[in-house]
Amino acid sequence: MTSSKVPARKDNPLQPHQFAKRVLLTICGLTPQIVTETIFALATQQTPAFVPTEVKLVTTLDGAKRAIDTLLHNDRWFFRLCEEYSLPKIEFSEESIVILKNSQGVELRDIRTVDDNEVAANQIVEQVRNLTNDPESALHVSMAGGRKTMGYFTGYALSLFGRPQDRLSHILVTPPFESHPEFFYPAPHSRIITSSVPASNPLDTHEAEITLASIHYVRLRDKLPRPVLDSGSNFLETVSAAQSAIGPPELIIHLRGKIISAGNKVIKLPPAQIAFLAWFAERCQKSHEWVTCPIEDFPEQDYAKQYLKLYGDVIGPMGSSDRTSIRLKEGMTRDFFSQTKSKLSRKLANELGRTHVDPYLVKRDAKGKQIVYGLDLKPEHIQFKTLGQEL
Repeated sequence: MTSSKVPARKDNPLQPHQFAKRVLLTICGLTPQIVTETIFALATQQTPAFVPTEVKLVTTLDGAKRAIDTLLHNDRWFFRLCEEYSLPKIEFSEESIVILKNSQGVELRDIRTVDDNEVAANQIVEQVRNLTNDPESALHVSMAGGRKTMGYFTGYALSLFGRPQDRLSHILVTPPFESHPEFFYPAPHSRIITSSVPASNPLDTHEAEITLASIHYVRLRDKLPRPVLDSGSNFLETVSAAQSAIGPPELIIHLRGKIISAGNKVIKLPPAQIAFLAWFAERCQKSHEWVTCPIEDFPEQDYAKQYLKLYGDVIGPMGSSDRTSIRLKEGMTRDFFSQTKSKLSRKLANELGRTHVDPYLVKRDAKGKQIVYGLDLKPEHIQFKTLGQEL
């Protein structure tokens, strides 16, 4: 099967089988049959067929040994499948097998502890993240093998990073072929294997039935900030970023610590900027009206008084000798208002990214003939933390 390399368009997106690079990612424990069963189903039961150009297998140390022995070396079931069904070249070798490791870098024989589950989740997420970062590829993920937690992490990872061309599935095999150590796919002709049940009739693998069950999933990729898509954020960090993206915006301000939490991301702000944001946050909490920018040459005394009270909570007992305090002695000027707002906006945009910064910006709006400024957050989504309290 060949496929021309055509660039995807938003108004006419490519279907998975139309991509030149088609990757199958499988997760397995001690049942490497998942690989051949899934390839068989994708290549022979779908219309149009999705024949992978390469396979990635994530497993444990014992699972890798069994996969190498049965699929690639002694029994060569992977190559036999390709030959018997005249499949085009599929890249799959020992280098295609990813062995999960514990926190000390030792290859895992099994996944049993809390630590094992955590590192497995991180490594599975990293595999899915990397495979979905290639815009010229389509990814098909099978969550049929391995422990239940591995399947869960794999499906969750695709929900976080999956694109329109990526698919998720599970393989169903009819008894008594399911999990039979000698069954790897339905043969195109009669092939007899021994039943696993004593005194039972031999089994003909030609009669086996395999069902590819497609699993629909919610795609959250477009909600994630760019750094999460590009960097090596672990499973918990990625989930937190997704939760922040789809949940209501929440702003937490710790004045004395000079830090805020915006969408679950902790950001350090200069004293003048955090006090400026806190001024608008406090007004929002108290349902005060949005403010106008001070008029040129007419500093606003009330603005300065409100702002300096919060600024004093940030800097502590420095008193009137502080430069910002001196600058606002006669009131808040137009220049101070505009410059501080611009610096704060740039800082937040750099930290949160253009896609996720909007709820936390001091916004501009028209009220009649006036231009007013304020925070467009719900009061219940704003918190102030004091000394001794953590974000």
